[in-house]
Amino acid sequence: MAAARYADGSLTYPPHPIGPDGSEPVETVDLSEHTARVVTWTTSTAPPPGVSGPNHLAIVEFDVDGESVRALGQLTTDDVEIGDEVTPVYATDLRDPEAGIREPDSQDWDGYRFEPV
Repeated sequence: MAAARYADGSLTYPPHPIGPDGSEPVETVDLSEHTARVVTWTTSTAPPPGVSGPNHLAIVEFDVDGESVRALGQLTTDDVEIGDEVTPVYATDLRDPEAGIREPDSQDWDGYRFEPV
């Protein structure tokens, strides 16, 4: 879960080649080493092909050295409330690579889900 830090201290996730102040990134921050708070969450009962349903999703906010950055991702459970603390947990398959129209070898299928602390 790499985020980019820029000269002015701001963070973006996912990383962008140019930051809010127009500068290039000066550092990479691994968000998987931090906890976040749930800003909001929802459940999709009609997920895309290859994603198990129901699909619980959240917008979470990380505070890294006084700078905040938000991320959208799957939750490991629906037992969560706004304001709960979550941690990113690695998942080898966020969706079934054989489902849908993309070639399985065309991209990575792993990533992170958010689990309540």
